Amino acid sequence: MIFEMTIQIRVPDFIKGLEWYQLLLGKRPDFIPHEGFVEWELIPGCWLQLAEGTPANGSGPFRLGVPDMDLVLERLNNELCLTNIEIHKRDEVPVKWCTFSDPWGNHVGLFEYLNKKEETERIDEILGK
Repeated sequence: MIFEMTIQIRVPDFIKGLEWYQLLLGKRPDFIPHEGFVEWELIPGCWLQLAEGTPANGSGPFRLGVPDMDLVLERLNNELCLTNIEIHKRDEVPVKWCTFSDPWGNHVGLFEYLNKKEETERIDEILGK
């Protein structure tokens, strides 16, 4: 049985990486076990780890589900200078999505459910409501 998961991103400059990911996620880490390593619990049981080290070549993207991608992209443009991000959608896919890179080449992205009723049902399911 799988009950939790972690995703690890590595950055060569930990302090700058920590600042960048705090802005991306809009909060400080939830767990700081030792120098050069932090974790955020993104949703119950899903952890993003940031570690000092060499980024994995060709890794990702990992994408974060958000309720309003345009609003989040506007904030990220203002805080992280992310510009010219292309938003994609396909008729057979229930979400729209985008991908961008952090300053160290790790692929990151966002997705948003097109059907807000489906989004609400999914959030309720994940949170056990």
